[in-house]
Amino acid sequence: MPVHKDLTSITWIKIKGALFLLSGLACAALLLVENPSVRAGLLLAVAVWSFCRFYYFAFYVIQHYVDREYRFSGILDFARYIFLARKQSSDGAVEKPSPETILEMDERI
Repeated sequence: MPVHKDLTSITWIKIKGALFLLSGLACAALLLVENPSVRAGLLLAVAVWSFCRFYYFAFYVIQHYVDREYRFSGILDFARYIFLARKQSSDGAVEKPSPETILEMDERI
């Protein structure tokens, strides 16, 4: 049973996005105020860019180029996807884990 429902209100989705942007900008500003150097700014920019690329890889690349049946709802789903024993046959098809394996993984998380 999910702890919370999916967010479906367009207004609240936009507010949530704006809050993510504001919190990211505030954190970046506080880090740069604490350590105002070009090096800190570049490291922060590379870290943000790298996490954005990982997010793109985890959710777009996997879903569109690796396993078209994979659907995600968050980072934990991606971790479950990566760490569950998934075997590829000689034709490249992905063997899905059994429901029991998924339940065991859920219990460990």
